Amino acid sequence: MQIDGQCHCGSMTYKAEIDPDAIGICHCMDCQRLTGTAFRVTVSTAARQFQPTGKPPKRYEKRADNGARRFQFFCGDCGSPIYTTGEGKDAETIGIRWGSINQRNTLTPNHQIWCRSAIGWLDSVTGLPGRDGD
Repeated sequence: MQIDGQCHCGSMTYKAEIDPDAIGICHCMDCQRLTGTAFRVTVSTAARQFQPTGKPPKRYEKRADNGARRFQFFCGDCGSPIYTTGEGKDAETIGIRWGSINQRNTLTPNHQIWCRSAIGWLDSVTGLPGRDGD
C-alpha cells in the first residue's frame, strides 16, 4: 500500500510503500515518554521503501530497553515524531509513526509489544463520556 505523510507543520514529508498488516502498538516506557502518552503506534516498512521528500529531520539517539541503539527522527520545527530506525540489521527497517501518516484512518494495529508496561486504564477509555469536538 502506498502512503504519504508529514509532520504537524508540514515541513517534513515522506512517501512509503507499506504492508498494512505490519502495524503494531508499543507500550514500553520509552515510547510513553517519547510520545507523552500511553503508547505508540508504528507502521514498519523496509528502509528502501521509505522516501523522505521534505525538509531533513533531526535525529535523537537512545538505547532501547533491549540494549539496541535506536534513532528517533522528528521535525526540528514542530517536534512531531516521524520515524525510527536502528543500526546494523535494524537499519533495514523503518518504523513510521502512525500519527504522521495521511491515510492513518485506514490502518489498524494487529499486534502489541511490551504489554507488561501497558497502562491499566486503557480498557476503560471507550466507556468514558465524550464529544465530537471541543
